[in-house]
Amino acid sequence: MANDIQSIEDLLQFTGSKSTTKEASEPGEESAIEKFDEKMSEVRLKEKEVAAEKQAATLNIPYVNLKGFPISPEALRLVPKERSLETKAVCFLFTGPEIRVASTQPEVQVVQDLLHELQERHKANGALYKISEESLRVATKAYDTLPQIKEMVKGVQVTDEELEQFQKQLKTYEDVQKVMDGASVSDIMTIVMAAALQFGTSDVHVEAEQEKIAVRFRVDGVLQEVAKLPHDFWKKIVARIKLISGLKINVTNRPQDGRFTIFLKAGDTDVRVSTIPTTWGESVVMRLLKPSSINVEFGQLGYRPLAEQKLLKEIQKPHGMIITTGPTGSGKTTTLYAILRKLNEPEVKIITLEDPIEYKLAGINQSQIDQEKKYTFAGGLRSILRQDPDIVMVGEIRDLETAEVAINAALTGHLMLSTLHTNDAAGAIPRFISMGVKPFLLAPSLNAIIGQRLTRRICEACKEPFTPDEAQMTFIKKVVSEIPEASGEKVGPESEWKLSKGKGCETCNGSGYKGRVGIYEILTMSEEIKASLSEKISEYEVRELAKQQGMTTMQQDGILKVIDGFTTVEEILRVAGEGS
Repeated sequence: MANDIQSIEDLLQFTGSKSTTKEASEPGEESAIEKFDEKMSEVRLKEKEVAAEKQAATLNIPYVNLKGFPISPEALRLVPKERSLETKAVCFLFTGPEIRVASTQPEVQVVQDLLHELQERHKANGALYKISEESLRVATKAYDTLPQIKEMVKGVQVTDEELEQFQKQLKTYEDVQKVMDGASVSDIMTIVMAAALQFGTSDVHVEAEQEKIAVRFRVDGVLQEVAKLPHDFWKKIVARIKLISGLKINVTNRPQDGRFTIFLKAGDTDVRVSTIPTTWGESVVMRLLKPSSINVEFGQLGYRPLAEQKLLKEIQKPHGMIITTGPTGSGKTTTLYAILRKLNEPEVKIITLEDPIEYKLAGINQSQIDQEKKYTFAGGLRSILRQDPDIVMVGEIRDLETAEVAINAALTGHLMLSTLHTNDAAGAIPRFISMGVKPFLLAPSLNAIIGQRLTRRICEACKEPFTPDEAQMTFIKKVVSEIPEASGEKVGPESEWKLSKGKGCETCNGSGYKGRVGIYEILTMSEEIKASLSEKISEYEVRELAKQQGMTTMQQDGILKVIDGFTTVEEILRVAGEGS
């Protein structure tokens, strides 16, 4: 190893002391002025090299001149051109056990983080060198002469062997901290991703606090703190996350969005990364987009039989709008994708417009909006309608322009699916009107509005019968008594109720819950509701009219699922509240 290093340094010294200049031309080919300009240009470049060399000595960092240095494609391939220009750094030597990186600003933290990342990823010894701007220009120009160089794969290579090894160690949340203690930054990222997959995590939160870094997992909709790391780790951890997700390392004062992939034999998992500046650093949230989590068939969504029949009748109509409502993380996208799968037939043309496309659906044309190129929901929807679709899904209706295009599509022979951010189904109609949609257009275009939430499901491994206290039983009876007769829902006697709870076991990490089940309310546009629409109609009036037509609320649907033994009163109160 020592001999190898010595030979590398000899090569650097040799190539660094040489400079390639343009060979002299034949007499008479260039004017005296041109020769003078060329000579002065060489002098200026030489002066810049000398200045760079002196600065390197001041910084106590080795200097290299890359003009004439044989930079291999393998070395260039380690850092994409975009990253090289951003950090003003280039990997100019890679032998396997050794990596050399040169930069015009080697003292800057982002460059040092880049070297650290390369060392960690390739398990190699590394060193940082100072170069001049001219050397950097020559080195980055090499990217253009080597078209076979591809962008660095943005991902975390968690092998199945590593995953299996960590899974044996990660039985509880407390085990994550034990495994992380003493691990390198690269290993910490691998451990975090392996644990996230192990525990069925939907989102990983990495947050800088005053004295520590908190790592939290959102499991079944609830955040769990799984580890604390020293605050000194922050720069390296956030640099690692940004590098693999294609974010700018040196941008810390504004939000950024990126993406990377966890590669596994069983199937790749995309991870959507979001960062925002905070008091003590940046908050990083990584959403795991597992294909299995969205691969839910319509019949598995958890609708009660009567509600399912009602919704099926609406989605089978050839035109009109189906809207899902609820906050972020309430399962709206899962519901829409399940409906699309139900409707996806060879003779049906389906196009979606999303921001971003989180999951790929076979047999469906998916298009992603791009604000920078002015490809918006409204503009994209107009283009989509020229593609002769039968069914269109728009990720979200955010403004009047998008709403008007969507409504016109629903009125002209298209089935339109979309989402709206409101608390419940009844709130969607006043929301549309507040955007500026005319009630006389809304009435004939809407088919159904779905309000939904996700509640944690009782763990089947430790499920046991449960007798609620007096307050809970009073609440259950009150909600049951308010279920509209027109809904057709029949509740059996108390002796047939299957009230249960989870005792807590290794399968559910002691929580008593494993997985989630949806609670829903489906508002269909009856003639009475259509006739009552005006610019002054309130959410309360819409809800009362819907109840009179037989709509069960999310809270009532939840309590029916409590009676059936799927979830608990505490969960219904947590996600749907005490009101109805």
